[in-house]
Amino acid sequence: MLTEQIQSERHSENRAEKHRYSCVIAGGSGTRLWPFSRRMRPKQLLPVAGGMSLLEHAWHRVEGVVPRERRMVCAAEPFRAQIRAALAGLDDDNFLGEPIGRDTLNAVGLVAFVLAERDPRAVFCVLTADHIIEPADAFRARLAEGFRVVESDPTRLVTFGIAPTHAATGYGYVERGAAIDGFDRVFRAQRFVEKPERTMAERYLAAGTFSWNSGMFVFAAATMRDVIARHQPACAAGLAEIARAYDTAARHEVLARVYPLLPKLSIDVGVMEPASRGGETGAPVANEVCTLPMELSWLDIGSWTSFAETIFPDDAGNRSNAHWCDIDSRGMTVISDDPEHLIATLGCEELIVVHTRDATLVCPRAEAERVKQLAEQVPEAWR
Repeated sequence: MLTEQIQSERHSENRAEKHRYSCVIAGGSGTRLWPFSRRMRPKQLLPVAGGMSLLEHAWHRVEGVVPRERRMVCAAEPFRAQIRAALAGLDDDNFLGEPIGRDTLNAVGLVAFVLAERDPRAVFCVLTADHIIEPADAFRARLAEGFRVVESDPTRLVTFGIAPTHAATGYGYVERGAAIDGFDRVFRAQRFVEKPERTMAERYLAAGTFSWNSGMFVFAAATMRDVIARHQPACAAGLAEIARAYDTAARHEVLARVYPLLPKLSIDVGVMEPASRGGETGAPVANEVCTLPMELSWLDIGSWTSFAETIFPDDAGNRSNAHWCDIDSRGMTVISDDPEHLIATLGCEELIVVHTRDATLVCPRAEAERVKQLAEQVPEAWR
């Protein structure tokens, strides 16, 4: 009897795995990584650790959990050719091209509505093309656990949390509540907090019950479709129209007409926060929002300071991938994509120097976050 029960459970799990999908959301512009990142070469396609792009890292992160034929990418339509060339096995129909960025709720919603039309039993994970995550095997184990949590109850919404290493003010936080029965270190999401001030971030770190909100999720496609309809009906109406036309000859016309008019919202603010508290009306919570903490190395490549962390430092704290000649400099970040160009410095401290064929950036490391502001001011030809 026990053997039959085990075999039945394994058979049920194998059937569930046939409905697993993944989607990398790759819509960011990456202006804080100017001049490497440009309008026609966004940061997702830049080579980082191991010579692979951030997008390639995300694509391979689900090996052994989701097969290639069920992997998707949602990104700007103009990058379709570049992205398909970079990702072996990405089918044209599995590239969901946004005519214009409308933030993460609509990107995730586009995936959910299209998948629910194609496969009503689809369960998909949302990954971002911003991160270096190690070790990969530990991530895959937690990702597979996230799929099982949703497959056991398709009404659940799962978010992955990162164990915080410092009181960061640039990330959102999620607070862990009670444990979910039957799963290893899976908890109800007590609340979401957007980018707190320093004093609050320090309290969250000391409490030990908060994780950084990674922006990675697992949902049943039909459930996410229904949750968006409940909390953001204006988005849902447009996404439903797009999904009905997506696998027809009308796809491009409907996308171009409807998608740019969708209300611009993040998935955390538009869906996850109201779902976790039952909505603004105080109605009972219809979906159990769960969080899976991940205790691994997670690096958000959002600026030159974080990009530099992918390069091993020397004894003076300098990090460089360039041909670089130096005397007595400390805390430098020196980056180049030109193997024929030499950068030379003398007695400098805490500077970022980034050289490309047609533009060079020099700034104090403490000003790295303002590179986005600078990129918006440079002449059009160099954006």
